[in-house]
Amino acid sequence: MDVSKLPATAKAGLGLAAFYLLYLLVASITLWSKRRAFKREKGVMAVPWYQAADPIFGIDVVRGNIKNLKEHKLLERSHERFDIMGVNTFQINVLDRHIHVTREPENLKVIQAVDFKKWTLGRRRKIDFAPLLGSGIFTTDGAEWQHSREMLRPNFVRSQVGDLATFENHIGHLIQAIQPNTTVDLSVLFFRLTIDSATEFLFGESTNSLTNSNGEGGFAEAFTSSQDYIANSTRWGVLGKILNTEQKQFEKNNKFCHDFVDYFVDKGLARRTELLSNPKPDRYVFIDELVRQTTDRKRIRDESLNILLAGRDTTASLLTNVWFILSKRPDIWTALQTDVARLKGAKPTFEQLKDLKYLKALLNESLRLHPVVPLNSREATEDTTLPVGGGPSGRAPIFIKAGEIVSWNVYSLHRRKDFYGPDAEEFRPERWLDDPETGKKGLRPGWEYLPFNGGARICLGQQFALTEASYATVRLCQTFAGIESRDPEEHWQEFLTLTGVNLNGAKVALTPREG
Repeated sequence: MDVSKLPATAKAGLGLAAFYLLYLLVASITLWSKRRAFKREKGVMAVPWYQAADPIFGIDVVRGNIKNLKEHKLLERSHERFDIMGVNTFQINVLDRHIHVTREPENLKVIQAVDFKKWTLGRRRKIDFAPLLGSGIFTTDGAEWQHSREMLRPNFVRSQVGDLATFENHIGHLIQAIQPNTTVDLSVLFFRLTIDSATEFLFGESTNSLTNSNGEGGFAEAFTSSQDYIANSTRWGVLGKILNTEQKQFEKNNKFCHDFVDYFVDKGLARRTELLSNPKPDRYVFIDELVRQTTDRKRIRDESLNILLAGRDTTASLLTNVWFILSKRPDIWTALQTDVARLKGAKPTFEQLKDLKYLKALLNESLRLHPVVPLNSREATEDTTLPVGGGPSGRAPIFIKAGEIVSWNVYSLHRRKDFYGPDAEEFRPERWLDDPETGKKGLRPGWEYLPFNGGARICLGQQFALTEASYATVRLCQTFAGIESRDPEEHWQEFLTLTGVNLNGAKVALTPREG
């Protein structure tokens, strides 16, 4: 083609295109050179690649993950990958995403604490979570996240967390809902218990689903289904829309959840004038504080849904996992009853709950082997490094590009034998207790134990969840003398949405105390 014969505008266009391509080439070379120098300065080394049949797109990995998820073995198989490779950090391509996967406490400390500002939740996670959860503490970063956290913090002061009198009312409803010596799925009741307490705690008004013949009116099923949908959208990346075939049902469930919370939002907004005239109420109610700050209905709903997710799902999942184990392990049931008997039948105070050492060990062990949030990830905002995972020994620093994802596996981290001993796969609460005979101290883990995350984004409701789970467990132990499993499955099986819980719940028969 004779360029000289082209019109002036075409020549100018070609010139601009050539200039742009040259710019891209120079920018790429400059970035490559800059990164090369950065890597050399930091002493980073290569990270092992997962041996996928398709190393470019990881189609075989995706297919395997889909199969594992359907078989309720995604966590088990992801844990096996570390053992098969013999490393604690590896890299893998999954469709359009290059991911570093780790179970190294040192890396997690850097991501969540030391270099916290270099990491975000990630663009895809925000997009996938937005339809259900909008903009709240679990879906935002930076100043917006900081504002959400500061608004929430007053909810979890000692006076709020220790308000056991309010919680006792809901526990009473739970106990009344249990038919003695007949099969009951405690998991269903635990999820009702936690939504009843969470709505009262957050909205100042309980759903009272434990005493309502209609339960919570279908919210639980819709909320769980919506979480399952957005969790899968995040897992499958660009294939999310294809593999998630229930788009219309998701939209229906989403609307149901939003309408459910909007009921409380509208009631809060209707009280706004009254709330503004009373800046120092006797009791802090989360939604009242939101209404004082904004009239944005969606903002109030989003923040409320984010906290409702934490207040309902995490504690109910923990209780379900604990009581499944109690029904399968007579030795643990007996040890727990001995611990609770120290109260001599009296309702525990906040301080007394903290003194029940075996109960605390039981909850710790449940959160170790069956963490409620077993998988997590962050996206790097700039070129950076993590301290370990590279080289033949796996102890050299590794390089992470801006925009790349690091995923960590709490489920697998909590099963590392170098941290928890050769019996790391066994459920043994005693590992957390001091042994007075031998003088051996119980576990005092650091970053190798992360049931509630760590650093700046450590769970604000950690103490609230543990107090609620502890109190519910004690009161049930005080009411019922015996427990029998009514679940034919011997072992815990995963059911994953945004949280993890035993697939079959906690099907048991409880024997009441005499008199």
